[in-house]
Amino acid sequence: MRMYDIIMNKRNGNELSKQEIEFFVKGVTDGSIPDYQTSALLMAIYFNGMTDIETATLTSSMAQSGDMVDLSSIEGIKVDKHSTGGVGDKTTLVIAPIVAACGVKVAKMSGRGLGHTGGTVDKLESIPSFQTALDREHFFRVVNETGLSVIGQSGNLAPADKKLYALRDVTATVESIPLIAASIMSKKIAAGSDCILLDVKTGSGAFMKTLDDSIALAQAMVAIGENVGRHTIALITDMDIPLGHAIGNSLEVIESVETLKGNGPKDLTEVCIQLATNMLYLAKKGSMEECKAMVLKVMQDGSALERLKAMVKAQGGDACVIEDCNNFEKAPYSHEVKAQKSGYITHMDTEKCGISSVILGAGRETKESDIDFTAGIILKAKYGDSVQQGDVIATMYSSDQSKFQSAEELFQKAITICDEKPKQEQLIYARIEKDKVERF
Repeated sequence: MRMYDIIMNKRNGNELSKQEIEFFVKGVTDGSIPDYQTSALLMAIYFNGMTDIETATLTSSMAQSGDMVDLSSIEGIKVDKHSTGGVGDKTTLVIAPIVAACGVKVAKMSGRGLGHTGGTVDKLESIPSFQTALDREHFFRVVNETGLSVIGQSGNLAPADKKLYALRDVTATVESIPLIAASIMSKKIAAGSDCILLDVKTGSGAFMKTLDDSIALAQAMVAIGENVGRHTIALITDMDIPLGHAIGNSLEVIESVETLKGNGPKDLTEVCIQLATNMLYLAKKGSMEECKAMVLKVMQDGSALERLKAMVKAQGGDACVIEDCNNFEKAPYSHEVKAQKSGYITHMDTEKCGISSVILGAGRETKESDIDFTAGIILKAKYGDSVQQGDVIATMYSSDQSKFQSAEELFQKAITICDEKPKQEQLIYARIEKDKVERF
């Protein structure tokens, strides 16, 4: 078999065989296929697309290119959740304890933040002494004992994806739905859970800016999951506005704890309830209505918060910050951002809000950058709110006072204030199952 023929087949719009795709992924992983031929096939895929079967085969091959996590030593059905990323997206910290409190195991490998989007691992590491690098036995033990564990991704999880993404990033082939779907799902499949819930973000702070593109990506990922035997559902959720009021690592952990106590922002609470309900539904805990009732019960009786505390303790963290969030280290400096005119906030460029937080130290400019866990932004006003000139619309936090000026300049550019009140934005736009798209 020759790589030349595989490239030509896809260039001519033909469907690649299972053998051709497996040959390609093996060659990428072991380095026997040169980058120029890999790049040529990626570009052919970018222009000609892939069928559902091709995409599922590519995903399976990429998943099997490295470690395949065997979760069979963890009792019961295991459900995973993946978000395509956003600003203020701390849902894992809320829904994993909820789902665990309802009797479903969550063994989750999460990533770090890069660019304008935050990472769950970084947020958890703002908890003093919390360990996100556990060996497999410790990871499994925590899940069996507490119902959940969230750790960093394995160094050898889907290595073919790492190599392909590096080339896609420099060959203008990132924005290909089959390639995005295969990249995300290969890691989810390798991580070993029985069921997968996908939280596909749409809007200015998301990778997919339009609803149609977000639905197309969700359909591709659901098809992959179902084709490889993992029951998969996707929700399309809003990222045109930051989720919740907190942007930044310890600030988002604090907001997550408040949400588990029933005191969280309305938008974050609603999205988390819907995500957790669908995770329980995937695990066959009952109808959607029954699953939602279970979610509300464990939030109200405090058992979900107790699960979060148990996980923190089991992973070496200091649970006193969960018991009383005032125990978190505070940023030494704060800065108030004020409205430049009166009116209604009619637009928030969520990506710019996220970058403002990165400037303050809450995220990484590069993979090697250090994070200031105390840095970030608390939004005092959001889309649709009425403000008067001079009102405080956000408070910024940082360990470096010199960062406030550039962070505020960008944040002000992210906010549009007009005279007319805007229409209310949706939080959840669609739900995608196999061969079914339900728009709301």
